[in-house]
Amino acid sequence: MQGAKHSRNSSNSEDEGVVAVVEFLSAFTLFLMILTAFMSLAQLELGSNDPYTDLVDRSAVDGLDRLTNGKGWFVPYVDGVRDQSNASEDWHLIPITKLYDGVLQPGIVNEGLIDLNRIAALPNVSIEAMAGGLGLADDLQVRLLIQIESSSNSSNVGEILFEGGSDRTTASTSSVASRTFISNGDVISVSLEVHDGGESPEVLRITEFSPRPADGGPEWIEVENKNGFALSLRGWSFERSGSSGTTDYLYKEGVIPGGGIALFTGDPSSQVIGNASVIYDMGATGFLGVGSIDGLDNNAGRLRMLFAEEDEGSGTQVCKIEWSALTGILSNNTIVWNGGPPSSSGSWDLSQTPTPGEV
Repeated sequence: MQGAKHSRNSSNSEDEGVVAVVEFLSAFTLFLMILTAFMSLAQLELGSNDPYTDLVDRSAVDGLDRLTNGKGWFVPYVDGVRDQSNASEDWHLIPITKLYDGVLQPGIVNEGLIDLNRIAALPNVSIEAMAGGLGLADDLQVRLLIQIESSSNSSNVGEILFEGGSDRTTASTSSVASRTFISNGDVISVSLEVHDGGESPEVLRITEFSPRPADGGPEWIEVENKNGFALSLRGWSFERSGSSGTTDYLYKEGVIPGGGIALFTGDPSSQVIGNASVIYDMGATGFLGVGSIDGLDNNAGRLRMLFAEEDEGSGTQVCKIEWSALTGILSNNTIVWNGGPPSSSGSWDLSQTPTPGEV
């Protein structure tokens, strides 16, 4: 009897053990289900819960992916129609004036490696072309920074390979996506910022002009683009005033490359160009003169540069220079910007050594 009783007790203990294990596993499974649900809810609550913010975040990530996922491409227009037969991955070899006559998606990676030649061509890309090529919505702007973070050569650390885009000072929403690459012992970071901070920056500046050239040469105006990206001349205008009245000229096309210099001249064929990137003829329009023909007044006048968005009726003044007989402009003198506020009379100096195309 004792043996039978012991056997029943052992059997009961084993059953109770099995039941305990089953209950533990059930409880643990329930715990995991509750934890998963909690984490899902927590993730939702930690998110922005704002569709527009999510759009900006997604645009930064997707835009960076397009920029760093391949070579990019360019498709030219022929009579307003995309010419797919002449599409090219070598967009970085296409002249800047041609890049505006087609559709561009910039890419800076070739066979999985960052392509320094393509980065060097980014100044030929406008902010608008970059934003459009990366698939950004019309109300979003872009800023791009490519920099060496670390290197086997300590002198390379911190070097900026490219920087350009719109200022986000007035942005209410912005997002940054970054990616790093290794190239020849350098760690290079690519950071793309997307924001809603307004329109393209007004960073073209008159830096020097010649109202009284010597030896029958052309009048000229030198303009610098301080942005890393190219800037379209669309919406930019010059206005000159003098004894013969006031005349203005509005540009509807044209471009100045990033960090580049443009010369607007009364005669491109005789113009000294220095390191200017592009030359624009303003003699044909009569705005600038050559030889005995004056556009800018020799003795007293005013020159302004203005910018207007497409929906604006009049332009906003960016630069203004006034001169008089007291300025003492002699033959072959130029007026040079000294770096102050471009609309201030104290920001301009008289120079006896013209340097067209040299800032």
